[in-house]
Amino acid sequence: MALKVFSVATQMAIPSKLTTCLQPSHLKSSPKLFSSTNKCSGRSRLRVYCSSSQLTTERRSGNYNPSRWDVEFIQSLHSDYKKDKHAIRASELVTLVKMELEKETDQIRQLELIDDLQRMGLSDHFQNEFKEILSSIYLDHHYYKNPFPKEERDLYSTSLAFRLLREHGFQVAQEVFDSFKNEEGEFKESLSDDTRGLLQLYEASFLLTEGETTLESAREFATKFLEERVNEGGGDGDLLTRIAYSLDIPLHWRIKRPNAPVWIEWYRKRPDMNPAVLELAILDLNIVQAQFQEELKESFRWWRNTGFVEKLPFARDRLVECYFWNTGIIEPRQHASARIMMGKVNALITVIDDIYDVYGTLEELEQFTDLIRRWDINSIDQLPDYMQLCFLALNNFVDDTSYDVMKEKGVNVIPYLRQSWVDLADKYMVEARWFYGGHKPSLEEYLENSWQSISGPCMLTHIFFRVTDSFTKETVDSLYKYHDLVRWSSFVLRLADDLGTSVEEVSRGDVPKSLQCYMSDYNASEAEARKHVKWLIAEVWKKMNAERVSKDSPFGKDFIGCAVDLGRMAQLMYHNGDGHGTQHPIIHQQMTRTLFEPFA
Repeated sequence: MALKVFSVATQMAIPSKLTTCLQPSHLKSSPKLFSSTNKCSGRSRLRVYCSSSQLTTERRSGNYNPSRWDVEFIQSLHSDYKKDKHAIRASELVTLVKMELEKETDQIRQLELIDDLQRMGLSDHFQNEFKEILSSIYLDHHYYKNPFPKEERDLYSTSLAFRLLREHGFQVAQEVFDSFKNEEGEFKESLSDDTRGLLQLYEASFLLTEGETTLESAREFATKFLEERVNEGGGDGDLLTRIAYSLDIPLHWRIKRPNAPVWIEWYRKRPDMNPAVLELAILDLNIVQAQFQEELKESFRWWRNTGFVEKLPFARDRLVECYFWNTGIIEPRQHASARIMMGKVNALITVIDDIYDVYGTLEELEQFTDLIRRWDINSIDQLPDYMQLCFLALNNFVDDTSYDVMKEKGVNVIPYLRQSWVDLADKYMVEARWFYGGHKPSLEEYLENSWQSISGPCMLTHIFFRVTDSFTKETVDSLYKYHDLVRWSSFVLRLADDLGTSVEEVSRGDVPKSLQCYMSDYNASEAEARKHVKWLIAEVWKKMNAERVSKDSPFGKDFIGCAVDLGRMAQLMYHNGDGHGTQHPIIHQQMTRTLFEPFA
């Protein structure tokens, strides 16, 4: 039965401790590097004068650069790919490629074609065909058996099949790789000559869950020899480029849509390239880009109407970046309204984050947090003007979004959306008190708060109500008790963010992030801290892999996909630095390629 009306839970579940994930077994506690004394911030400061009383309020400044894209540029965007003739041609090509999938009898070629189509962002068009082919392979090759029958197998095809089957929710035991081990239980050294097979084994190993030691060993084994291939150079240059690309970020951790142009370029060069597939990939990419541009225009109209750019100059003007997140997180093209909504959510989060992290005084932040908790529009006059403007925009957004959901699904979601902002403000307030009190949290204390202050639960709450067609009270209860899927996705977002932004943020006077907390807890170097945080990300991915295919999950396929893709998008945005706040040039290039430049 679809949910109609029920009350919001007032008590949010406290996340389980991460003690077992915080410290590798070889490390012991060390003296603190940070003292608890309150020191002056390294941030720039602005002095705000009140002429009537001559009082001076010192405010921090993030010194953020203005947006690279103004309203006029966005509104001037026009794409020829909006025309019906392109949609008609794409439909014809989809039919041709479906015929290719159906007539192909070689199962390895079928797997390779599925892999190619997925990498180039074309999965939406062929879900039924993929399911039919993979089901047949699953049964024909006994992948459903456990213990798995030992028989002679090819490393390349076995690894490719294992990865694709697990990606699509089939239960395949890790024992499928036992036939590639020697009598000591180690992977055979003779496999080191099979570079293509090792690359597939490496990619497959990232779909592991906790306790799957064979896949852990497979990752270590494949990584060792693949790194040797790259360091040696020579041979197939294109293959070495692909290996280096995968070693940088594995396929399972990469977001599909923003990375599609890379795969299309590689596919174009292959001798076995299928012209219909290539034409469809390029055409589809440009059609989707035209759709993104129209969604971005609508988002910009809302952004301009908030008045934030003029009235809140201390805050980051990052509407394009805020929308860009959703080109990867909310991939199904039918969810345009969800992408537009989430561009607004991310923009509001960014502004509110800057109020707490940069501009607000402790007293103002206490008042702001209290008002958000009570959600009392009649008490807004108690706030400074800049906070009044922000709260009014937030209130209007929640009401408008709730109206849209009510109109489409007949459910009043106002209490749930408000609660997600209350929870976020509470976590922001904890960190504000840390800053003003000079408190240096332990890594465990920091993570217990920061996986929520990174805004993942707030983002996923809004996504849930837009991409889920119907839901029960039990499903929403799971969402508001911070189900493990929400928790682990948010942890990846937090840890990836810290790797990309924490050094710069702490240098401006922010509270310590996971890197600095680890350095303090274990008297470690920054390099050691980075290694540990990367290890944590890998551990969290094991948990998220299990949740992604759990038969007991209360969530639908689209929402699960969005939650997992939030983690993937975070690793794209922060892999080379701060791709959201400081407009890293690599992310700027990817945004331009995804949103503005047609692929030729």
